[in-house]
Amino acid sequence: MLVVDDHPVVRTGVRSLLADAADVEVVGEACDGRQAIAAAERHNPDVVLMDLRMPDLGGVEATRRILEARPGTAVVILTGPNAEDDVVAALEAGALGYLAKSAPRSDFLAALRTVRRGEAWLPAALTRRILGRLRPAASEPAVEALTPRELEVFELLASGLANGEIADRLGIAEITVRTHVSHLFAKLGVSNRVQAALHAWRRGLVPPQATEPEAGKGAG
Repeated sequence: MLVVDDHPVVRTGVRSLLADAADVEVVGEACDGRQAIAAAERHNPDVVLMDLRMPDLGGVEATRRILEARPGTAVVILTGPNAEDDVVAALEAGALGYLAKSAPRSDFLAALRTVRRGEAWLPAALTRRILGRLRPAASEPAVEALTPRELEVFELLASGLANGEIADRLGIAEITVRTHVSHLFAKLGVSNRVQAALHAWRRGLVPPQATEPEAGKGAG
C-alpha cells in the first residue's frame, strides 16, 4: 500500500493504525501528487490511499494518472471536511472508494481489503452527502444502448448490490451477471462499478434518496 498525504502526521498515523495488520504492508509514502505517481511506478502498490488537496498536484489528477498507467491499482480517497465535489471528481477518475481521515481502524482495514478485491467501498453517510451534490452532466453515455437485462443489472448495481445479490434478485447465474456488467461497462465507457453508479445516479435511474450504498458492496 502507498500512503499519499501532504501532512506527515497523517502518514505516520496511517502507518501506526495499520502496523499490526498481517495482510497490509505500507511500501511507500508521498506528500503530493507528483511524488505519488513516481512512488506508484517505483513500488507498484496494489492499493493507494490518496489525499485530495495537496500542493503542486492534487489527488484527483494523481489518481487519474496512476490509473492510466496501472489500471489494476485500487485507489481509496482520504477525505477531509467539505470535500464532496473533489470526491466525486476522484470517483469519476477511477477511485474505488473513500474514507474520512477520522474513520476508525476497522474501516481502514475493511476498505483496504475490499478494494483490493476490486470491490467498491462507499460509506453510507458520506455517500448520502455526495449524492446530494450530483448534478446531471452535460453529456452522458447513452444508457439507451443497454439491453433491457443490462439496464436491470445496471440499476441494481447502482443500488449497491454485489454480483451474487443481483443474480439472486434476477434469478440468473452470477457468471451471467458478470458478463452483463462487463458489457454495460464497455457501452457506458466506464472502468468500474463506482463510475457506473455515478452515471446511474446522474441519470436518475436510482434516486439518491432511495439509494443506501453500504461499505464494501459490489464485487467487481
